[in-house]
Amino acid sequence: MCAENRVTVVGAGAAGLIAAVRAAQCGANVRLLERNNRPGVKLSITGKGRCNVTNNCDADTFLRHCNNGKFLRSALAHFSPADVMAFFESLGVPLVTERGRRVFPQSGQASDIVNALVREAARLGVSIEYGRRVRALDAGFEKGGALILATGGISYPKTGSTGDGYRLAEQAGHTVAPLSPSLIPLESPDVFCSELQGLSLRNVTLRLIDGQGRELFREGPGEMLFTHFGISGPLVLSASVLWNKGCAAVIDLKPGLTEQQLYARIERDFIQYGARETGNALTDLLHKRMISVIINLAGLNAAKRAAEVTRAERLALLQTIKRFPIAVSGTRPADEAVVTRGGVVLKEVDPRTMRSKLHKDLYFAGEILDLDGCTGGYNLQIAWSTGWAAGEAAAAGRGGE
Repeated sequence: MCAENRVTVVGAGAAGLIAAVRAAQCGANVRLLERNNRPGVKLSITGKGRCNVTNNCDADTFLRHCNNGKFLRSALAHFSPADVMAFFESLGVPLVTERGRRVFPQSGQASDIVNALVREAARLGVSIEYGRRVRALDAGFEKGGALILATGGISYPKTGSTGDGYRLAEQAGHTVAPLSPSLIPLESPDVFCSELQGLSLRNVTLRLIDGQGRELFREGPGEMLFTHFGISGPLVLSASVLWNKGCAAVIDLKPGLTEQQLYARIERDFIQYGARETGNALTDLLHKRMISVIINLAGLNAAKRAAEVTRAERLALLQTIKRFPIAVSGTRPADEAVVTRGGVVLKEVDPRTMRSKLHKDLYFAGEILDLDGCTGGYNLQIAWSTGWAAGEAAAAGRGGE
């Protein structure tokens, strides 16, 4: 058991709930302050209401999918994805691992995760006070002891994430790195995006290429979606973590085929449907809504008979299918982001304990820190690992300066 202490946690989201549970497990007298009238509001809607609890991978794989991942290594080792899975299953929540190593409750209900945490907190004697919005740092310390800030970021402000924690951190003298949206849909000036609105592409690969032609991101096969403003979907949200001005998206519409295989397929279809117009000869290969866009981008004449299409034109078609270009002009507004990029500067926080290096009784957990990752359970794992570390250290009064 850890040493007895008084711990106040601000924010009953993923990081705050796990921090409160761990602090109470370690013998602390814990109170949890939540501005909403119920816990886990944002947690309840994650993963489209299914709650992507974590990613079932090893530490090195995990850290490659996170910004500032080096900071996480100690906390992740102490409370890993495997530990998280074992923890929730011990609370009576069976889990399943799906494509991309994504872990979900077997029930498909995020509420099972929230309810399990609340039940465990109650069993351990945690006092949860709802309707408690902390606006001043002193208020969090009103009963003494340690304070854990787990107030989230600025994404999904309707869930209560309005940036309160950043202001509290600044009151303690901390630096807050510039805030921006992450895991967010991308806007495009390409007219065809709105023309294709609602079309979902499955089993495609997405890359981000910067202005110098360098590949910053590659992921797939996976899913993406055309919208009235540009592109969205799981692949796009993950790519947004690394997007910056000047980057363009490039889609491989047929990642399961090599260029040689795809060329052979195009050639075979054009022979089979040689009497048809080029557009009509592609119906077996491409979604019908994509055909005219791809033909235009490849510079082909849609009315030309397939049998008359030259080798150079077939190669241009192949290149467009394997490297379908989408210009990106920016991200959607921050209130549409899944998580926030930026936050409390990590050099001011001990990575083993999440304790402030500026204030001996102050700790941080979750999205308030300058940590974020790709889609696939990485961001919730960040919340679990940092919350667990903060709760344990706060209960024991440990820092590690």
